[in-house]
Amino acid sequence: MSAADREIARAARLAAHLPGVEVSTWYGTPALKVAGKGFARWKAPGELMVLCPLGLKEALIEAEPGLYYETAHYRGWPAMLVDMDAIDDERLQDRLECAWREKAPDKPVEAQDGR
Repeated sequence: MSAADREIARAARLAAHLPGVEVSTWYGTPALKVAGKGFARWKAPGELMVLCPLGLKEALIEAEPGLYYETAHYRGWPAMLVDMDAIDDERLQDRLECAWREKAPDKPVEAQDGR
C-alpha cells in the first residue's frame, strides 16, 4: 500500500462518521469528498490538505506550527496543510470534520448535529 493510500485510508477512517463522505480523487490525488465536493486531499507523503476557514487556519498555524502550516500556494486561501506524521487521530478527526462542514450540504450537517 502506498503512502497516499495509507494516509487517505487513515483520514477516511476518521471521517467515516460524517454523512456522505466518500474516498475519491481531487486534482489527481486521493481525496475525501462530500456531495461531490472535495474537503481534504493527499498532497505528498506525510502531508494532507484540509479546508479550513481563514481565521481558524491562522490561529491553528500560530498555535501549533508543528502540525499545521501553509505554503505560498495556500496563502490567503481557506485551506492548510497537516503534518500526518505529527498529528494524533483526535486532532485530525477534528480538522476533517471542520473541513467537511465547509462543503457538506445543510441536511447532512443538520443530521450530524442531531437536528
